[in-house]
Amino acid sequence: MKNNTMNGKSLNAQEELLAMIREKFPEIFTEGKIDCDRLKQTLGDEVEMNIEQYGMNWAGKSNCFRVIQEPTTSTLKPIREESVNFDATENLFIEGDNLDVLKVLQKSYYGKVKMIYIDPPYNTGNDFIYNDNFKQKKSDYEEDAGIVDDEGNYRNDGLMKNSKDRGHYHSDWLNMMYPRLFLARNLMKDDGVIFVSIDDNEVHNLRMIMNEIFGEENFLGSLIIQTATDNNPTQINTEHEYIICYAKDKIKQGFWIGKNNNALKIQIKYDELKQKYINNLNLIQKELRTWIKEHKNELPKVSHYDNVDKRGVFHDGDIANTKFGGYRYDVIHPETGKVCKIPDKGFRFPKETLDNMIKEDNILFGVDHNVLIKPKKRLENARDALKTMIYEDGRSSSKIVDNLIGRSVFNNPKSINILNRLCNFVVQDGDMILDFFAGSATTAHAVMALNAEHGGNRKCISVQLPELCDEKSEAYKAGYKTIADIAKERIRRAGKKIKEEKQLDDTFDLGFKVFKLEESNFKIWRNDVKDVEQLLRQMDFFVDNVKEDSTQENILYELVLKSGLDLNVSVEKKDVGNTSYFSINNGKLAICLENGVNKNLIDAILAGKPEKFICLDEAFGALDQLKKNTFLQMASAKIDFKVI
Repeated sequence: MKNNTMNGKSLNAQEELLAMIREKFPEIFTEGKIDCDRLKQTLGDEVEMNIEQYGMNWAGKSNCFRVIQEPTTSTLKPIREESVNFDATENLFIEGDNLDVLKVLQKSYYGKVKMIYIDPPYNTGNDFIYNDNFKQKKSDYEEDAGIVDDEGNYRNDGLMKNSKDRGHYHSDWLNMMYPRLFLARNLMKDDGVIFVSIDDNEVHNLRMIMNEIFGEENFLGSLIIQTATDNNPTQINTEHEYIICYAKDKIKQGFWIGKNNNALKIQIKYDELKQKYINNLNLIQKELRTWIKEHKNELPKVSHYDNVDKRGVFHDGDIANTKFGGYRYDVIHPETGKVCKIPDKGFRFPKETLDNMIKEDNILFGVDHNVLIKPKKRLENARDALKTMIYEDGRSSSKIVDNLIGRSVFNNPKSINILNRLCNFVVQDGDMILDFFAGSATTAHAVMALNAEHGGNRKCISVQLPELCDEKSEAYKAGYKTIADIAKERIRRAGKKIKEEKQLDDTFDLGFKVFKLEESNFKIWRNDVKDVEQLLRQMDFFVDNVKEDSTQENILYELVLKSGLDLNVSVEKKDVGNTSYFSINNGKLAICLENGVNKNLIDAILAGKPEKFICLDEAFGALDQLKKNTFLQMASAKIDFKVI
């Protein structure tokens, strides 16, 4: 009888990679390990054995890979009372250390995320970074991390102050970032993209480690975000930050052409005027031009779309070829019946193309044949390209957050406009966006706003550590104890405001499920056991495996995650007499969390023909024969049967 117990650990991508290599190249293994000499013999010159080679190293880098490969048995606990529309929404907010959260998500979200945006600590010398040396003694950890504030108060949120006078100032930051970026890449789709905000303190190191993790060939570019003027007395006033962009596989990226949001503003105004003036094109055009002139600063690169015909809004382009040698043929003026003037350089379109343009009313004729014809560039065809320079006054982002959750509650929030712009180029309806340094939840806000503006159901996963707010801060005075509390409240209020402004009904997804990172609900999977003595004290593991305060819902979501299903999977409770079980993912998974099972329940589950069945071992109690029969029946029906 094969082992049919679950181990409760997160996915280790390295183990899967090794298994694949062992299957393809068994000859390179010696006593279960890769033999470098055999690897070189197999792959020849593709393997570089020379120690002197280009790369990046720092104190603690080797430990990064141990951190990556160390699985977690943690789980995510649903918190309904902090959520909005828990049962219907597909957006997630996860509170906890993002390293462990990324590990927890590996099985369920591997290869599913289209876009990642993060705004990590910039390592300015004044901010905090995550301490991932979980095996240190508490006293050593406190001494090394400097996690007491100036008044000697202990920080208990898993952060350490990384001041520039620390010996491993850059290394500590790299040791924090490398494992998280490595695990994040696993979650990306093959055509996925990651954006990382950063400034001059670590941009050079960030590029180096991202070249290593994502491949230098997958670098897409750097966006330079020009912010408000820096008036500090320095040699060079810094007025910009960066957003570094990499693809998981650049070959799978098409050209990024996005909808022009400013063009959409003109279209909305045109539609309004068309309703007002019906078919009076002169009045529509006159009032539209006045409105565009008044709002010119809000309509960069589209304010020249100010002509109107029966098809809509357009601007007149240039019909001439860009250099001498263009097409030359006769075009008859519809009013005079004479041949229109030909540009000195000739037409830029062949005759067949221009004839079609005339037929479709995409050519603007002059008052007579002596005036050059012009192509009509339609407003609906206006497209936006992502360019390296973006201006964004940071004060506007602060104002948005201040108006939602209180003045100065969160300093230096990211721009919802820039996040919307990035999403506009990368994500489509139904895509998933991840932000595991969520901060004030700008990404979640941007995704909701984008869905409301353009329709669709883009989904967002936000991850934020419950970082403590300083007791002297405006946030603490306003009642927010942690940064995560600020983020959740912003999403609630942003969703409510979007719903009111756009007059959306209750079916539109403006909610989010809240989960908190917790130890496993199963004692045998938890990291409580440190030594033999403690194990002897906890022999009740084998009597009652479930943690005392665990609820069925908490256990259910843990088993869903550890079965490789996402947190929005369908869940239906099925009653069978006095017992019940859960039908998950449209019946593909059955989970029984009852204290006792009987033959009727097992028969009902078998009748449902799930692919997998999970049950608590204690549910069988002393019914060893029923357990054996269940295993045999499940095996016969080709159902994967697991007990815990």
